[in-house]
Amino acid sequence: MELVVVLDCSDLPRSATFWCGVLGYETSPSESGRYRQLLPPDGNGFELLLQRVPEPKSTKNRMHLDLRVPDLAAETARVESLGARRLTTDPIKEHGWTWHILADPDGNEFCVLQPPHSTG
Repeated sequence: MELVVVLDCSDLPRSATFWCGVLGYETSPSESGRYRQLLPPDGNGFELLLQRVPEPKSTKNRMHLDLRVPDLAAETARVESLGARRLTTDPIKEHGWTWHILADPDGNEFCVLQPPHSTG
C-alpha cells in the first residue's frame, strides 16, 4: 500500500509552486491539466497530488497537513513568504507542542508545529 494525499486547489501552477516551496518537493507539468503530482526529490516521503476543482473552499478542512519543524517562528515566516496566510495570531500551546494554523493560497488549512524540546 502506498499513501497519496490529494489536495483540492483552483490554480495548479500556483499551488504547485507553493507546496513545492514549502515541502522541498519537485513536480513536472501534467498532461491532463487537472492534476499535478508532487514528489520528494529523494523518493522518501508521501506523494502530494494536486487536483484542480471548480468550486472554492468553503468550510474547515476535515483533514490537514502538519509540518513538524525545529523553529516555529522561522518556518512560519518562511511559509508566509511563499504565500501562506497565518490564521492564528498567537501560537497555540498544548502538552509542550507549539503551533500556528495557516492557510495555503486556496484556503486549505495546515499547521506548522514545534515539538517539545528534548530533555535527555
